[in-house]
Amino acid sequence: MTELATSCHASGTAGGPAPGTPHPLDPLTADEFRAAAAILRRDRGVDERLRFASIELREPAKDVVRAFSPGDPIRREARVTVWSRDEGTPYKAVVSLTDDAVVSWEAVPGEQANMTLDEWHEAHEVLIQHPAVVEALTGRGITDLDLVLIDTWAYGHSLIPQGLQDRRVGWTDVWRRSVRGGNPYANPVMGLHFVVDLNTMELLQVEDNPPPAQAPVMGEYLPSLVPGLQQRTDVRPLEITQPEGVSFALDGHELRWQKWSMRLGFNHREGLVIHRVAYDGRPVAHRMSFAEMVVPYRDPSPDHHRRTAFDIGEWGLGFMTTSLKLGCDCLGEITYVDAVLHDTRGEPYTIENAICLHEEDDGVLWKHVDEQAGAEVRRSRRMVVSFHATVANYEYLTYWRFYQDGTIQCEVRATGIMVTSAYEDTPPAYGTVVDERTYAPIHQHFVVARLDMEVDGPENTVVVTESEALPVSDDNPYGLAVVTRSRAVETESEGRLDVDFATQRSFKVVNRTKPNRLGTARGYKLYPNSALPAMASADAPFRQRAQVIDHPVWVSRYDEEERWPSGEFCNQSRRDAGLPEWQRADRPLVDTDVVLWHVFGIHHVPRPEDWPVMPVDVVSFELKPVGFFDRNPALDVPPAPGACH
Repeated sequence: MTELATSCHASGTAGGPAPGTPHPLDPLTADEFRAAAAILRRDRGVDERLRFASIELREPAKDVVRAFSPGDPIRREARVTVWSRDEGTPYKAVVSLTDDAVVSWEAVPGEQANMTLDEWHEAHEVLIQHPAVVEALTGRGITDLDLVLIDTWAYGHSLIPQGLQDRRVGWTDVWRRSVRGGNPYANPVMGLHFVVDLNTMELLQVEDNPPPAQAPVMGEYLPSLVPGLQQRTDVRPLEITQPEGVSFALDGHELRWQKWSMRLGFNHREGLVIHRVAYDGRPVAHRMSFAEMVVPYRDPSPDHHRRTAFDIGEWGLGFMTTSLKLGCDCLGEITYVDAVLHDTRGEPYTIENAICLHEEDDGVLWKHVDEQAGAEVRRSRRMVVSFHATVANYEYLTYWRFYQDGTIQCEVRATGIMVTSAYEDTPPAYGTVVDERTYAPIHQHFVVARLDMEVDGPENTVVVTESEALPVSDDNPYGLAVVTRSRAVETESEGRLDVDFATQRSFKVVNRTKPNRLGTARGYKLYPNSALPAMASADAPFRQRAQVIDHPVWVSRYDEEERWPSGEFCNQSRRDAGLPEWQRADRPLVDTDVVLWHVFGIHHVPRPEDWPVMPVDVVSFELKPVGFFDRNPALDVPPAPGACH
């Protein structure tokens, strides 16, 4: 069906604060980005030889946020990372925007700052004009350079050529469009890769191996370029209308919908961040976001063995966020929120329509038919907060959904275009044939959600519960009995957890200090619907750098500096400097401030139907109240007007 959106309400202004009540968690404004950069230029000599890798809000301490009331004075600080193009060293700073001063300045030798969009574009522009690149392309019969895309990837340290590990380097793929506007990923220029110094933009190495014969693929997806494509003519408009307007309200960055309230944040690395999630005034989570995304390609061939992306740590979902369009990405009565980020000069820019807010019908919420009372039905409605990121050939469409019964669902839809390679005779075992003499490698997408929970307050404990079938006995003569057994995760050494289908193992964040009316702990349960195994040797370089993917559930003690599960600097990293290292402290986790980490995603064995552009692959997890309420909290949802009652 053709989806026809009916209206759009834009929120936020380019370069300025969103209208509404100021709050300590509001994202940095354009003026604040400029101020942070200017303070470092003035006080630390940050000139054109240093580039800004990241500027983001330094979020205030939790007790400050909890105690804040509208009208209170607000102190604003920014976290900033710059790096020197001369020496390659990153520098971490905290800048007080309130006091117009540098609070801290620290060199981090031996690390590499995150990659930036400016470098990606500059590398293409420099390389496409380099004589060695032009010669290599000409040798393959490619002379129209406007059809060529040079795509720079980050490295893991062990895969960087000897002698170059201490430089800021990228390796490249090369792609070619068949025509202007065509799909470059349809035509890999196989065997041709460049190593480039991203500080000097110097071409360091050319890898030019004989490729297989070009396969006659049909890899176009634009209707005008697909031979013989006739679009469907039996699709009628679908209208989503709310004649009386929406049921939610946006005050600055605070979103309120029915009994839910939350604050919307945004930064270069995580993209959308959801703060201070509460239901009917009761806290559920302090902060929810994606903290890492690891995408290893499981193909050892020369064109693919380096292909492991840390899309969040190396690049940043915020930097990759794209503007949404009414009727295409979002449907119905839509409110959009802009996002402000920065380039490597510290100059701000605006991503218009970065976040989409809307309500959706979700079918039946609850129902019962009684022979005397008749049918009683309530329809479910959900509040959706979403953003989309384009990471080279892939798109990740992220949806946080809040339901009337207290459920939170996080869904990721992966779409876009698969990486492919040609082959000569026998298709490699590491992928699926998707076109003539063309295969797409098997690969995985691991997404790490950081769930800083606050279930009815900060005194939380994670409880693991398993079901057990009791043996036949005098008390259980028919073998029916099933019981549950629970244990608390008491220290971080116990905080690496796996799913178990056989016992239906579950993970709950509970507040044992505030029992409900029934005397049990109030809690929220994680439903890990899309956990997947790493399926790789523990010695594999990508697994050494991303040990977080070894387990689908982790628990750690909260620390404001512990935000990145594969380490703050995972560009060119050797080992995972995040969760595995923090947990060595073996801190207590009972009745305290804990963070729940959930690793989920896609084990993508490609299908022919995924080519040339992939229908969405959907994965999700849920957080459901368990004892958080004394009974069904959605009993008060009214019936639909004139129906269902």
